[in-house]
Amino acid sequence: MTHAANDPRFAFDVTHRMVLAIAVPMTLGLVTVPLVGIVDMAVIGQLGDAALMGGIAIGALLFDIVAVSFNFLRMGTTGLTAQAVGAQDPVSQRAVAYRALMLAVLIGILVILIGPLLIPWALAAMGGSDEVKAAAHTYLLIRLYAMPFSLANYAIFGWLFGLGKSRTGMVLLILLNSVNILLTVWFVLGLGMSVSGAALGTVAGEVAAVVMGLGVMAYMLRDDWRVSLPRLLNKDAFLRFMALNRDIFIRSMVMLVTFTLFTALSARQGDTTLAANELLLHYFMFGGFFLDGIAIAAEQLGGRAIGARYRPAFDKTVRLTLIWGFWLGAGLSALMWLSGDVFIDFLTTAPDVRLVSRDYLLWAALTPFVATLAFQMDGIYIGATWSGTMRNVMLVATTIFIAGAFGMMELFGNHGLWLALLAFLAARGAGLWALLPSCREGSFATASPPSP
Repeated sequence: MTHAANDPRFAFDVTHRMVLAIAVPMTLGLVTVPLVGIVDMAVIGQLGDAALMGGIAIGALLFDIVAVSFNFLRMGTTGLTAQAVGAQDPVSQRAVAYRALMLAVLIGILVILIGPLLIPWALAAMGGSDEVKAAAHTYLLIRLYAMPFSLANYAIFGWLFGLGKSRTGMVLLILLNSVNILLTVWFVLGLGMSVSGAALGTVAGEVAAVVMGLGVMAYMLRDDWRVSLPRLLNKDAFLRFMALNRDIFIRSMVMLVTFTLFTALSARQGDTTLAANELLLHYFMFGGFFLDGIAIAAEQLGGRAIGARYRPAFDKTVRLTLIWGFWLGAGLSALMWLSGDVFIDFLTTAPDVRLVSRDYLLWAALTPFVATLAFQMDGIYIGATWSGTMRNVMLVATTIFIAGAFGMMELFGNHGLWLALLAFLAARGAGLWALLPSCREGSFATASPPSP
């Protein structure tokens, strides 16, 4: 379906209420995501062994390197679905979902086959003591089997977010993470399964979410689920989907270089510093998932405006999500600083980890406010499918982190590492903001967006 820019048939307004109607349910659901990592750390932390905490940290990070690198399935699906909603094209909405699920299953199977061969090499590259590596190896081998389910969930959530079904997404996220948390606590503390129990709890949560998510999709599409094979496998649409996914994949991999290097440089400072930094990094992720609620509102409403070719709605989406994002970021930073001691003591009983964590709490507390613009701009760019620009800005920001990490650690030690992370977050937001006007002009100057 094609139409001219600002066609009144496709016009819609964006209000504070619309932003919050998407952001609030998504925040409630997304906040359970970092709770999984926090509970993993807290449960293992009750065993009082810094090596086991470090093993969970490295194992979870390496799994995320694989899983998050394929997060294009979520992001790309959200952007293309939202644009199809704006263009009022239900067939394209279904086609995007089916393509994403097909790709998720294929990639997941390949990772299960290849992953065990790469784990020893990855652990050697990360560093850490033999005890840390052994714990991480056990964790990773079990979690690999969740990969097809993890990627299928990316596709399902991306489709729901693109449709603006934030309440449904919230319910599925809460289901996934509640199953994960409850079983992790039972397996580790109840059955004494240690690291294996934490990994098995995660696998169970992913499986439960896929089963429920596919059921939700079947119910929503019960009246008309069909997409013709030529439409599903349309060359131009598939190439656009793959090009979008390629750029987001590169962007995600480059971003993970930052967090992988952060963990690797932490490990080289000893098991205690590694455990403290990863504990505080979970604090940052906790704040980040609050901000993701605003980012997903920006994805859906911004993508819908691009699909509708209606610039007033796009501009208002940028403005309102930025306002709410900065208020939320400031509030989160204040809350994290004030509640940091309680958070640290909850996550670990190890006295040395508690002491070191308090030394660097301020930097972790600053991350939500500094990262606000990056999160909000990511949402705008994902919805608009400006993936090439996102990729390029991430390359620049990661270069800044690498230079800053090595330079400032020489002067300030672990404080310098945290300063480099803040510089990385600030550079992402500033770069995307600076390029927004040119990207917007390019999109709204064309007659219509490519068909999803």
